[in-house]
Amino acid sequence: MDLDKKLKLDKIMEKTEFSTDVGRKRKFLDKLFLGTRVYFVIRYALIILKMSIKAKKGNYGVEEFKQHSMLVLDLVEDCGGKVKIEGLDNIWACKDEPVVFVGNHMSTLETQLLPLFILPVKNLTFVIKRSLLTFPFFGHIMKATNPIAVTRINPREDLKIVMDEGIEKLKNGISVIIFQQGSRNPVFNPETFSSLGIKLAQKAKCKVVPIALKTDFWGNAKLVRDLGPIRRSEEVHISFGKPVEVIGNGKELNQEIIKFIQEKLEEWGHNPDPNSL
Repeated sequence: MDLDKKLKLDKIMEKTEFSTDVGRKRKFLDKLFLGTRVYFVIRYALIILKMSIKAKKGNYGVEEFKQHSMLVLDLVEDCGGKVKIEGLDNIWACKDEPVVFVGNHMSTLETQLLPLFILPVKNLTFVIKRSLLTFPFFGHIMKATNPIAVTRINPREDLKIVMDEGIEKLKNGISVIIFQQGSRNPVFNPETFSSLGIKLAQKAKCKVVPIALKTDFWGNAKLVRDLGPIRRSEEVHISFGKPVEVIGNGKELNQEIIKFIQEKLEEWGHNPDPNSL
């Protein structure tokens, strides 16, 4: 990571919140493409290629994970995106213990940005769909992060995988991010919000940190999901809630997390038109 990016990361971690600088200007090259996603996609592809080469050579560790995330943050801001993060102090509040991060899942963007704000405090990995491990280029990066890979076909098998591998990682001090919404969707539906992360935290006897996400700046395409539209008018919001212990069967906590996400989305003015995404 170069000096400018390291200084930016140090500045981020000194605060409880982060916001894109008011004076940050959109790149002229992005403007040349007349509001399309072309510039964004080209630069993102170059980031993935660069990191994939490192991962394939076995040179993708924590620092590269942070650098990757920082590059994506810069890309979003260079394309006119405004990023606002709150609750960073809630990550520091549990810095000496592994936790399960539980949140909704709106786009690819959260998987790219979250490491930047969590890794300086604690090690982490994701629960992902197993097929991502075989994606060209991106698969090498995914493997390097040592994720918990599930099938999304057999729920019983997936539950066992998450419990077994998740508990092992938490015992080794690695926090786990689980998107209980499952597949990416700009519309938050509480009925499809599982309790998988709650169950893992309960069994591992660790705390849960809720995450509310609004990342529809980067939409989901119908054919190639990661090549969706860039919606520059939509601000990126991420809010980390306070670390919470799981009491009883965790149902009450899961409802509290759902309420936390719903209230944040309402606060941020999230009202997506699914037909435009």
